[in-house]
Amino acid sequence: MPRRFHVAVTAAATAALLGAMTSPPAYADPNNNTVRKLTKAVTVDGVVDHLEALQEIADANGDRAAGRPGYRASVDYVVEQLEAAGYAPTVQEFPFTYFEENSELQRIAPSPTTWEEGSDFIRNRFDSGVPEGSATGTLFVVPAADATDGCEAGDFAGMAAGQIALIQRGGCGFAIKALAAQTAGAAGVIIYNNAPGLVGMIGDATGLTIPAVFALTEVGADLAATPGATVRVVVDYVSEERTAYNVLAETSAGDDANTVMAGAHLDSVQDGAGINDNGSGSAALLETAVQMAKVKPTNTVRFAWWGAEEEGLLGSEYYVSQLSEEQADDIALYLNFDMVASPNYMFGVYDGDNSGGTAAPGFIPEGSAQIEDVFEKYYADRGEPFQDSEFSGRSDYGPFIAVGIPAGGLFTGAEVTKTAAEAALYGGVAGASYDPCYHEPCDNLTGEGQDVALYDQLREDYTLIGNVNVHALDVNSDAIATAVLTFAYDTSTVNGAPGHPGRGLVKPGDFERSLATMTDRHAR
Repeated sequence: MPRRFHVAVTAAATAALLGAMTSPPAYADPNNNTVRKLTKAVTVDGVVDHLEALQEIADANGDRAAGRPGYRASVDYVVEQLEAAGYAPTVQEFPFTYFEENSELQRIAPSPTTWEEGSDFIRNRFDSGVPEGSATGTLFVVPAADATDGCEAGDFAGMAAGQIALIQRGGCGFAIKALAAQTAGAAGVIIYNNAPGLVGMIGDATGLTIPAVFALTEVGADLAATPGATVRVVVDYVSEERTAYNVLAETSAGDDANTVMAGAHLDSVQDGAGINDNGSGSAALLETAVQMAKVKPTNTVRFAWWGAEEEGLLGSEYYVSQLSEEQADDIALYLNFDMVASPNYMFGVYDGDNSGGTAAPGFIPEGSAQIEDVFEKYYADRGEPFQDSEFSGRSDYGPFIAVGIPAGGLFTGAEVTKTAAEAALYGGVAGASYDPCYHEPCDNLTGEGQDVALYDQLREDYTLIGNVNVHALDVNSDAIATAVLTFAYDTSTVNGAPGHPGRGLVKPGDFERSLATMTDRHAR
């Protein structure tokens, strides 16, 4: 693993920032009780220390995904760091449906090719059950002479037992074709589309025992060009209830009836270290919490590290669903930090005033615009460009705004490509994703698996540690510290506290519909 870089904020930038911030009341004596002190204490090196620990956990366990050992180890690490700083963290357990897909489609010879599950092919979803298993054999191509090919026994004339049948979609149901191939002696079956895209193979396939997958038109055409090729088909998946965890810790002082929450999801996707997504937000928030441990704020500050966000915001959704109306009303605002160091970054601020028009009218709670103002002021004072980021419920703030809690936060970009105008503002590579390793194994500190040419190009403008942009991480770690401490002392611009009126929870049906909508957006 490369040595981390020690990056200092310039004196001019620091002076500009400090001149714009006001100190909290004089009675707040403990350490790091001003923005100047806290941002000085929250160093990029301290944040990278946490990222290195998360990378080591992923190296030891394969990833940090919810329901797997690496996630539990990540939880243990955060708890240990918080306890060492003087907090009394709690771990909130919640059940979730763990899913793991291990299906495969390969041409072994000639022209060895491995196709990707979920984008090139998917396993069947037959109503009568999904038979698991693997089969390797030579490919028998059912001629695609008409729309009903593969629907009748005669279509498999000449196929030897143990071959893998390749059939084009159309003319009859998926189950009919799969069962016909099995009856003819096929050890496995590949049905490929006769139109663009992937669709689920559904229907009653009672009696099917061989592995069956559905592939793109292009994959089918590629396979059809090599009749007799050796092909491997595997249907293998896990779906079961497991336990995930949220980690929560709060300051020992402050008004519990006006609690400021700040959170980041701790889990990675499967088979990845998840260092930018979302080790970056988790590590920056953890270092902020550690450096605030002795602060005695006006308002209670509650830090949260969410589990199973990558499964659909499940940790934050569970937390909010367990709140009583009074407990929800005690939360003044929620700050969310999900990906704050993308290698080809932009500085995105959740669009709390909906100036970009990406949210439906009434979707964003009042007070969110004022949270956006704090982040925008921070960037402006520091001389950094910034822009609106869509505020549509895609991350863990979604369940909070669903119950009327004002929210805001930061985002440096995921799979969307950087524009030429953004490259002129921030540097970097136009036409490349903000995070070229988004949801990929190459989201790590080591650089393993990353596009060498692209990352060399990025390094012409930036200092990178693996998939982390050091400048973005440094700037945003201070932005997180600034916002958390600002609201720790004063939320009046957001909710008029003290004496703010209660918001009240939405009705349970509305709550569930809002969360379903947000989870769908997240999946997209």
